Amino acid sequence: MDLGLLLTGSTEWMGNLALLVGRLAIGICFVVHALGKLGLVGGGNMQGFAEWLESLGVPHPQLQARLAMLSELLGGSALAAGLLTRPACLLLIFTMSVAALKGHRGAGYLITNDPPGAEYTINLAAICFLILLLGPGAISLDAVLF
Repeated sequence: MDLGLLLTGSTEWMGNLALLVGRLAIGICFVVHALGKLGLVGGGNMQGFAEWLESLGVPHPQLQARLAMLSELLGGSALAAGLLTRPACLLLIFTMSVAALKGHRGAGYLITNDPPGAEYTINLAAICFLILLLGPGAISLDAVLF
């Protein structure tokens, strides 16, 4: 058995499967967070999110709350489906960058800090950046349509 091949080798199907699993996991994560802002899962709702944004000094908090929710819902759905994957990744990277810089400002890195740090948003943006660079893979609507 070739240990180097075992440790570093890959195949095209493995890469495509990895992209599918990553897209599904992160896309669904974004959709669930959007549904939370809509009050459909968890204990949050749009009003509470908008009030939190207002407390941070975000201009037009009602509009910004809805835009954040829409970017998570539409971007996450597109990412999971592998449809317009790269534009969806750009949208989600932007949204998570704003969340990290504004929503978690001064809280450090760890999400376990009080208040929670930017760890989660940074990691979501990093995974979206990875998918942005690699593309959607062969198991995607982008591959079928384009």
